Amino acid sequence: MKNKFFMTTEVNDYVTRITGLGGENAYLIRGSERALLFDGLTGVGSLKAFVRELTDLPVFLVLSHGHPDHEGAAFEYGECFINPDDIGLMYSEFACGIEGRYNYVTAPSPLKPDTKNVVTMEDVLPPVPVKTWPVYDGDVFNLGGVQLEVIQVPGHTRGTIVLLDRKARIVYSGDAINPNTLMNLYGSTTIEEYKESVLHLKEYQKDFDVMYGGHGLDGIPASIIDDALMLCDKILDGTDASIEEMGLGGIGYLAAERGPEFLPVYGGFSNIVYSKRNIRGKKMSAVLEGRPYIDSRA
Repeated sequence: MKNKFFMTTEVNDYVTRITGLGGENAYLIRGSERALLFDGLTGVGSLKAFVRELTDLPVFLVLSHGHPDHEGAAFEYGECFINPDDIGLMYSEFACGIEGRYNYVTAPSPLKPDTKNVVTMEDVLPPVPVKTWPVYDGDVFNLGGVQLEVIQVPGHTRGTIVLLDRKARIVYSGDAINPNTLMNLYGSTTIEEYKESVLHLKEYQKDFDVMYGGHGLDGIPASIIDDALMLCDKILDGTDASIEEMGLGGIGYLAAERGPEFLPVYGGFSNIVYSKRNIRGKKMSAVLEGRPYIDSRA
């Protein structure tokens, strides 16, 4: 299915991937009793109405983290599950501002679907108060015949979670670990902390074969965990490629050189963009610091 704002692809017989105009992904996972919507895209167009065309089951929303390209549908559903460490981020101007979300879906990107659809600021959902339900590592969502286990992976944001479907041997990973993991944002942990999170995720590596993330249409093999650990070690000991680039979080440093199709030239799948001020130690979140979310300094 598709309309002006969204298009779908089938992951398996009970999971539908929904892609927004910015190339961002959400996953509608259906059990026999209820459905879970993992992530809410950018809030451009009515995702809630689109989902209603896909299932008659009661639907609840779970956010992988509090960034603007993942939380949009929370302003329609009026409630969501989110790790408490990202609630403040979800309400920040960076995450919920109308102009920023509009700019996200209209800016050029190699990950965007090939569409000529024109959107306006009126298509962006206004932010409203959202009832938040806490979700933690080890929680399980039972949809009726389908169970999804929560794994916390602090890194990209302090409240980042992924969902493990042992039955299908799939992890739905949001932005936790991918070929362009941004670790240079306020709200990101240090690389040292991120390595601990990836090691925690590795404990489950035997239970899944593929990850489906928040961007891009192809599944990524579970071996990306080992790639990420290798890059964390290289960053920590100063032997990574350390390629300077300008991006969402200002100046960052790319751990490995990119090759064709945005993948690293070393042959694996993980890549990390990081700040040199944010490598070792434990970092307080931007929300607790009371500082702006985006930092232009590296």
